[in-house]
Amino acid sequence: MKTIIVIGAGAAGMIAALAAKSAARAGAVRVLLFDGNEKVGKKLFITGKGRCNVTNASDMKTVMENVVSNPKFLYSAFKCFGSADIMKILEDGGCRLKIERGNRVFPVSDHSSDVINTLYKLLKNAGVNIKLNCIIKKLLINDRKCSGVVLANGSSISADAVIVATGGISYRLTGSSGDGYKFASAAGHKVSELYPSLVPLVLSEHDCTRLQGLSLKNVNAAVYKGSKRIYEGFGELLFTHFGVSGPLILSASSYIAGLVKNGNLRLVIDLKPALDKNVLDARILRDFEKYKNKSLKNALGDLLLQSLIPVIIDRMNISPETRVNEIKKEHRHRLVNILKDFEFTITGMRGFDEAVVTKGGVSVKEVEPSSMESKLIKSLYFAGEVLDLDALTGGYNLQIAWSTGWMAGSCAAGSLL
Repeated sequence: MKTIIVIGAGAAGMIAALAAKSAARAGAVRVLLFDGNEKVGKKLFITGKGRCNVTNASDMKTVMENVVSNPKFLYSAFKCFGSADIMKILEDGGCRLKIERGNRVFPVSDHSSDVINTLYKLLKNAGVNIKLNCIIKKLLINDRKCSGVVLANGSSISADAVIVATGGISYRLTGSSGDGYKFASAAGHKVSELYPSLVPLVLSEHDCTRLQGLSLKNVNAAVYKGSKRIYEGFGELLFTHFGVSGPLILSASSYIAGLVKNGNLRLVIDLKPALDKNVLDARILRDFEKYKNKSLKNALGDLLLQSLIPVIIDRMNISPETRVNEIKKEHRHRLVNILKDFEFTITGMRGFDEAVVTKGGVSVKEVEPSSMESKLIKSLYFAGEVLDLDALTGGYNLQIAWSTGWMAGSCAAGSLL
């Protein structure tokens, strides 16, 4: 009987094993799924803050638009196995799903364990042999063909195809050791530089500690390198003791990972994106007329959250006790400019232990997009985060795992039959 080994029981590995069994008619292929953890889906368990944002139910064109690195490589995989496919597999397996804002898909229970338990049940029912607490030391490669693996205890297992679905190096506590990159390098594959992605940003200004815990909704944020705009988005962000986090900032991190190491970047927040400067100035004039006999610090409550007021006034270089009827036009215009261009200095990003995904990985130029098979080593396949593929938040990264995993598993099995 032909044997397929899948390394890594995360999202990509589990779906690859299931796909291999589905493609193998009448059990003609034995599938072994290895993982170094004591249970499957350890990283999947913590995704979406424990709720598991399974995928995104938008059309695949929209999904593709949210892929940051190498989206064209995924065209065949997304076409072969899209968001509707993984949703059907899970729901047919008994895991009911719901669609929330932004077409994000979650289990109805809001428990990631339901997704994992459903996949585990499907794997067992399909006859996949799951081997936990088993660490793969290296791949067996002879004459440019992968023929099996060597375990940490020194024993070897022969295989007709091997799928590497080991994930990245984000959230190391879930077992993300980066072994897949070592396997790929040893096989002659190029592995691009690795960065944390979907991760909070570090700012230099002391204002961050004063604003710690403040959540801003419906703001615009842009990141600049000099005068060049690298990223712009609209949404929600959160100030922390070290800088900023939140959905808007995590998305920004996907675009600046390789840039911030070469020098500081500028983060510019538009606190009032719905108002242009003229309209905002007119609004402030009305408030100033309403509170003309009050101090400035007591006249901005209709316009700003209380925790923002002292920071904004400090940036105006004016005393917070200044009476509104004494404020000059130049100070008012300075206030308008600060609200529209609330600027900070990005000095870095938080590390892999806080990153949702790893940016970089096995070069997709050396992987066949229609099968996920290595172009260098026959019978060696890659799937999921180990590849140089990453996307924005919203279920898109998991869809990359499902799509590449399914293609790798079905093509590996298909090549053996």
